Amino acid sequence: MKIKRAVLVFISLGLALIMAVNFAGCAGQVSAAELTAGITANKVSGKSADDKFTKSQFEFYTKLFKACVKERKNESVFISPLSVQLALAMTGNGASGETKTQIEKLLGGAIPLDELNEYLYSYVNSLGSADEYKVKIANSLWLRDDENRLQAENDFLQKCCDYYSAEVFKAPFDSQTVKDMNSWVSDKTDGMIKEIIDKISSEDIMFLLNGVMFDAVWDEPYINGVVSSGTFTSVSGEQRIVNMMPSGENIYLEDDNATGFIKDYKDGKYAFAVLLPDENVNINDYIESLTGERISAILRNAQNERVSVKIPKFTCEFNMGLKDVLSDMGIELAFDEGKADFSKMAKSSMGNIFIGDVFHKTFITVDERGTKAGAVTKVEVKDTAALTQVKEVFLDRPFVYMIIDKSNNLPIFMGVLADISE
Repeated sequence: MKIKRAVLVFISLGLALIMAVNFAGCAGQVSAAELTAGITANKVSGKSADDKFTKSQFEFYTKLFKACVKERKNESVFISPLSVQLALAMTGNGASGETKTQIEKLLGGAIPLDELNEYLYSYVNSLGSADEYKVKIANSLWLRDDENRLQAENDFLQKCCDYYSAEVFKAPFDSQTVKDMNSWVSDKTDGMIKEIIDKISSEDIMFLLNGVMFDAVWDEPYINGVVSSGTFTSVSGEQRIVNMMPSGENIYLEDDNATGFIKDYKDGKYAFAVLLPDENVNINDYIESLTGERISAILRNAQNERVSVKIPKFTCEFNMGLKDVLSDMGIELAFDEGKADFSKMAKSSMGNIFIGDVFHKTFITVDERGTKAGAVTKVEVKDTAALTQVKEVFLDRPFVYMIIDKSNNLPIFMGVLADISE
């Protein structure tokens, strides 16, 4: 009888409110027994973001966001497409044949995976940090300590380490390993995501984890007492009493069917961008009309105009299995038990290796100080075994929002707020 094993890839852990790139080194600081790191990163040349890269990323990010919203229609959705991108790119380095081709096409369009590795390496390392804005991105690979069952390919491990600074561990895959992995996740998200796994199955042979933590304060903090009570009308038409934060902003966004604004975090490297559909436009219809090119153009054509803004204080938690979404987006072979080709990742004595599932879990809070957001993605790999007029954008109904890296106008997080819990 064939025994199935799983390789879980945890992808993101995002936060929004102070940023500093902190790719963990290949030999990590996890406090755990019987963990070893057996690979050292080589110096690699990256590739700076250009139009080809940013266009491909916008297309993937927007497709993923739209697919999640469609799957969870009329719910608040919050994802870190960067996290999913990094986790799947690492996983893709273990793929071959048509399985690799599908992953390449989804993640990079016409960009080959080897080139995408270089782009992502440079992009992640370009994300700046200071005392009041911080981004931490970390990756790790956890291998079952049983060479009779799993033999990871050295080239795969080396690429994950070289381009993604992945820590590599061998562990007994027992209850202590569960604690160690959750400790790693908590550490990389500054405690926002405390747990990603409750047990390890006998089928599990490898875990790939990625963490993205973002934390930043507003460039112009709110003054005490400025917050006032307001009303938010949910997607279902119910009215919620909320705390509204008013401010005057200087960057106005406009689309055929929406208006919006950009509100900077400290020093203006990162920003909170919002698109509010017109009152006669359904939020789901508006999102369905979006394309990567369209969102990119909206951000690129931002206008220097004064905007009177009201933002509701809100907290949102979201989790979703992405297997069906990603299959529909074009990487169905990776999930096929018999046809997946991950021969460049590892060899299993128990059968063919394939992705069992992908799970994404996120958290965000927006308040007077700034924004905190966290996201985790888990990928399971198994074997068969101008001041003339002031614009107004009051967020009193469902809206689309992003946390963007202003250097490239790329979203680190994307969301839709459909309702606010009272």
